[in-house]
Amino acid sequence: MQAGVLFEEGRSQAEVARILRVSRQSASRWFHVWKRQGAQGLEGAGRAGRRPRLSPEDRRRVEQALLRGPRAHGYATERWTLRRIAEVIEEVCGVRYHIGHVWHFLDRMGWRCQWTVRPQTRAGAAP
Repeated sequence: MQAGVLFEEGRSQAEVARILRVSRQSASRWFHVWKRQGAQGLEGAGRAGRRPRLSPEDRRRVEQALLRGPRAHGYATERWTLRRIAEVIEEVCGVRYHIGHVWHFLDRMGWRCQWTVRPQTRAGAAP
């Protein structure tokens, strides 16, 4: 397991958590197993929690679909929204994502959300 290699390199639990994109609690748990049992103790650790709903191939297909842009999927503007991305995920893979979780999906792909800044209006002025 990668965590064992990183601990052997002298990395801290916080560094391991950041590098492997896991919680500090997971890194701490792995560290204590590694200290007691060595790297062999981590071999069967696997991944905790629910299995991903999309395979690496599914994620690649979604990324390719997103790179084609919103207009390629019938949207009137070139702006992606979380709702639109959720619709594309369902269209491409048949898996429905709640829009509240779409940004986690984007983060795992290394994508970042950009927020549109609206011009401020003075109090009492029409927008």
